Amino acid sequence: MIAITAAQVAEAVSGRLVGVPDPSAVTVTSVATDSREVVPGTLFVAKPGESTDGHRFLPQAAHAGAVLNLTEREVADESGTPFPSVVVEDVVLAMGALASHVLEQLRADHAVTVVAVTGSVGKTTTKDLLHEIFSAQGLTVAPRNSYNGEVGVPLTIFTATEETEFFVVEMGATHIGNIRYLCDMVRPDVGAVLCVGSAHAGEFGGVENIARAKGEMVEALSPEGTAVLNDDDARLRAMRERTVARVVSFGQGPEAHDTATDDSRVWAEDVTTGADGCPAFTLHLPDGSEHPVRSKLIGVHHVTNLLAAAAVAWSAGVDPVQIAAGLEGGARSRWRMERTERADGVTVINDAYNANPQSMKAALQTLAQLGRGDAEHPARRTIAVLGGMHELGEDSVQAHADLGQLLVRLNISHVLAVGDLARPVFTAATLEGSWGEEAAWVPDAESAEEYLREQLRPGDIVLLKSSNAAGLNHLGDRIAASGSETIQREV
Repeated sequence: MIAITAAQVAEAVSGRLVGVPDPSAVTVTSVATDSREVVPGTLFVAKPGESTDGHRFLPQAAHAGAVLNLTEREVADESGTPFPSVVVEDVVLAMGALASHVLEQLRADHAVTVVAVTGSVGKTTTKDLLHEIFSAQGLTVAPRNSYNGEVGVPLTIFTATEETEFFVVEMGATHIGNIRYLCDMVRPDVGAVLCVGSAHAGEFGGVENIARAKGEMVEALSPEGTAVLNDDDARLRAMRERTVARVVSFGQGPEAHDTATDDSRVWAEDVTTGADGCPAFTLHLPDGSEHPVRSKLIGVHHVTNLLAAAAVAWSAGVDPVQIAAGLEGGARSRWRMERTERADGVTVINDAYNANPQSMKAALQTLAQLGRGDAEHPARRTIAVLGGMHELGEDSVQAHADLGQLLVRLNISHVLAVGDLARPVFTAATLEGSWGEEAAWVPDAESAEEYLREQLRPGDIVLLKSSNAAGLNHLGDRIAASGSETIQREV
């Protein structure tokens, strides 16, 4: 983080200083919301939580080296001396104000490019690709894992140094107004919307409201900014009318769906996948250049994310050759189609960090493709271990049942549904395929682990996919490491 005094913190967040005799003599060099992550020089944010209150941990933060706290009330130590703090009405909103201040300080010092990515599917993978591309251009800040909300975005900004030139910001939303708030905080130069799906449909009250929320990204852009839109998604095509920024579209094919537009276009030609499931294609950029791309990502659905990253990077002025080179890496974040080859011949694909109907379908299609083999690779038994998709609202049961039917139609060899939320997957698969032992249900991850240890055999490909709350990501780690030493892990 760029160094900032207690006086500057208080001014940026319109807060009241307590317990700080000389505000200009206290310097903050990092920010943490978890007292276990505090180091000397930290500003500790006493964020209220669902199960605890950060104000309880000011003593631990002080012991670890916190020099200042961001609080909603005064807190004193055992002697009655107030902990050094900036007191505000809402610490989360204050974090956002401080993050905005940090960015403005950097912008005043030198050229800074901020790109933001949102969408129902693919945000983290696209963020990882952009981090790879921009890191070759200059010092780049990007979120850890899926830091994409009102707390995660400021924490990402706070990791910047005086030399940071590029910010890649992932933006998620659970309510109307979330993305607008984040855009007002960071003022992106380039804003990309990847797709509109049914993730969080229960919270939003329907897909149309999700489209309304995602469109806040392009509405927030200035006339000097660039909106990057997926031309293969009809709801995103409609967002052209909601922005004053220039538009760069991306899609599969040279022609825009709406031939009346004159958008610059990024597109893919001759898309193929090898036996490893990794996509390859020819990348076309708006300057007319063509570039071969061979990605290490697993699944043809990642072509959308690769095109999005290329369009964002092109909009930010990155050299086309360097864009293509940056697309050839794999995902940096854990549990996103993470492939491990066990020494006993079992392939484990751990994609159990997020799940919605669109990402589930894509993952299952990839599993089916990997299992089919080709002239040089024999067919393999495929096993889908599926947990529940959360936050789907009244569509939840049907969405899970649809997956059960899809499993049968894709000819997946075996399905294991885990947890009550995923039980309709098992029921629908059984009814669709009249399966016997090819489908099973267990109540939790521990039971699933026992089941898999008994069922897996050399040559199997097992996919684990669920929302994070189901805990299948950690099950995937244990299955990947079990039996014998693994020989390869691709992240």
